[in-house]
Formats: sequence, structure tokens, C-alpha cells
Amino acid sequence: METAQNDRVVVVGLGYVGIRIAHEAVMAGLSVRGYDTAGDRVDLLNSGRSYVDDLSDFDIDVMRSLGFEASSEPEVLAGATAVVVCVPTPLRADRTPDLAAVRAAARSIAPFLRADMLVSLESTTYPGTTEEVFRPLLETTGLTAGEDFSLVYSPERIDPGNREFGLRNTPKIIGGLTPQCAEHAARIYGKIVDRTVFTAGPREAEMAKLLENTYRNVNIALVNELAMSCDALGIDVWDVVSAAATKPFGFESFRPGPGVGGHCIPVDPRYLTHWARASGRRLSIVEAADEVNTGMPDYLARRLERSLREHDLPVEGTSVLLLGVTYKADIADTRETPAAPLVRSLRERGIRPHFHDPHLAEWSVDGIPVAPADLGEDLSTMDVVVLLQPHVEYDVDDICARSRLVFDAHGVTRSPNAVAL
Repeated sequence: METAQNDRVVVVGLGYVGIRIAHEAVMAGLSVRGYDTAGDRVDLLNSGRSYVDDLSDFDIDVMRSLGFEASSEPEVLAGATAVVVCVPTPLRADRTPDLAAVRAAARSIAPFLRADMLVSLESTTYPGTTEEVFRPLLETTGLTAGEDFSLVYSPERIDPGNREFGLRNTPKIIGGLTPQCAEHAARIYGKIVDRTVFTAGPREAEMAKLLENTYRNVNIALVNELAMSCDALGIDVWDVVSAAATKPFGFESFRPGPGVGGHCIPVDPRYLTHWARASGRRLSIVEAADEVNTGMPDYLARRLERSLREHDLPVEGTSVLLLGVTYKADIADTRETPAAPLVRSLRERGIRPHFHDPHLAEWSVDGIPVAPADLGEDLSTMDVVVLLQPHVEYDVDDICARSRLVFDAHGVTRSPNAVAL
């Protein structure tokens, strides 16, 4: 196998994950190219413009000055010694896994596959994908994984907006088809991360990724369901969570919210339950957790409707301002944001939704634009303000002081005119 300093790395898929990996690899001194079928994304990168929260235009310009170039032509894969695949693995309309991009990536790589190449799949997926879906498409070349070229599964662990843990200081899981494959990957990944962790094989690495995010989904569902019960019983769930969080062992604090978003937490459990059902099993706790979290936006709409009636406000025609419609605070990412199904539920009730988000100039749900609002001019004219994401830009005390009624989905204020989830 070739040594790391001679590697030419091509990152396939330049979305939120791929471009960060490309950036870290470039900064580590590796020769890096990017491949993405989205021509507009390629054009942005090659003109020095970023489209992710954690990288600035300056960061992209630095990458370019160090030799990085993006391409929408698969020929960029020619001569690569290592290929890192970070293509999307979304859900279909029926909420089942969609591996079309993984298959397409394998077909794009195959004509350029050569001996001693490393191919690493990072896209979130269910156990068996690397060996049963990805590998056979690569081996149509006549080369054999584990003998002629190295094949590993190494799941992404990127948390957008996290200032403490980034790509470099988060341990990198590597599941090699063979121990030699894993060692080959570690030589390359070891240039861009501080620590690599081996699993027994690709399936264990695939399952580890699903476990990480399903763990969060289940615990978020637990506290969300607790919040609904506490509301019915007149118990302050925020006080309950804060008190429980003082225990220094055996408890990790999760807080209720309007639902889960992003690519991982709402999606990964579906990959896990699909795999379990395909294997003749059911993961009932995981399925129940997914049902709870998926139902939170509608529950929030019902709670909001109840609050309107309690304050003698009409439901039909009410103006509601949603503050923070990204899937988490302090980022511009709206993938799987719970604000979208909330808007659908509000519209069904005849409520007129508006939005404000310092990270978004415009936003639409199901192709229908949601009216933007100005905090300075429109705050006091809205019947209800819903704090969905507590972006750092929001002065919550000031917002409460200038609003008629605030519905707080994150329990961040104790203002007398605020209603907590």
C-alpha cells in the first residue's frame, strides 16, 4: 500500500459532511479533490464561496490556494489513491431508506478503481450496506475488496455548530473489511484526526453509528413524552429535568423540545428499524421513540391552540410568529426541521404562520412561502410568538417584554407572559 504522504484523496459528495472532510484533509497537507453531481455546489466552491455553517468563504479560499478543486465530472477520480464517499442517505416518501446515492457513487468510482486504492464509505446506513450493496458494485471491475483494494466503513460524526468537538478531535471509527483495510484507512485518516478506533468490521461500524443517534432519539422521546404527561398533571417539567440533572452519576440530561431535526437523529433510527424488520425482528422502543418525536410538532400545535383559547384568543386567523426555524440553534441548516410539520399543523387549523430567523432570509414549506417578519416592527403585532430555536441573537427577555404572548418550546424563560411547552 502507498504511504499517506503520497495520497491523492477524492471526496465524493460535498455536502455538510464531505466539504468538512475535504477541508480538514487539505489543511493536513493532503492533495484533495472533490466530486459532486450538483453543478451549482461545485461552482460555489470553485468561486470561493461556502454553503455550510462551520466553514467561511475565507476557509474555502484557503483550500483553493492549497490546491483543492471541485468537479462535477467523475474523471476527477482518476489517479486517486483514496476515495471518501459522503453522499446523502435520505428517507423515501414512505420513510424507508434510500441508498440510490450510495449505489450511484459506487458506479462512478468503479471505472477508476485500481489496485491499492482505499475506498471509505461514510454515509449513514444500515448494517450490511458496505458489504452487500456497495462492495459488489465496486467489484464489477474484477478487483476484489480486501485483496486488491481496501474497503472500509467509517461513519461521519460531525455536529454542525459544535464549537468544542470537530472533525479532528472526535475519534474516527473505522470498520475494515479486513484488518489490513482498517490499517490502510487509519494511515490516511490519522493525518486528519487525532484518534482512530477500529471495530471488528464494517457491520459493527455501521451499527455503532445508528446506535449513537438512536440513543439520542430515544432519550429525547423519553423527555418529550414526560413533558406531555407533566403538562396534563400540572407539573413543571423544566423544574423536574433541572432537579434530576443535579445527580452526578447515572443520569444524562435531555430537554423537551418541538421535535428533532437534522440529517441524523430523525433519519438514523429509521435505518435501524428497517434493518431490524428486514432481519425478522422489531425494535419496539426505537419505533415508539420515533413516533413520539415525529408527533411533537402536532402536539405543539395543539398546545398552542389550547393556549389561545385559555387567553380568549381566536384560533382561526391568528397570527403566529415562529422564531428560529432551523433544526437547531445557531446554524442555518433546515434539514428535517420540526418547524416544517409545525407549519403544516398550524395551516390546517387556520392559523397564519410567520417566521423570523437570523440565519434565513426566506423559507417555505411544501413550496408555499412562509411570510418573513421583522422583529423591530412586527413583534408586537403578532398574536403569539413561538420560540422554536433560542438562537444566540435573540434577546429572549426583550422579546417577551414586547410580545403579547410567548410560547416557549425550550423552557428558556420564566417571563409571566410566556407559556412553556
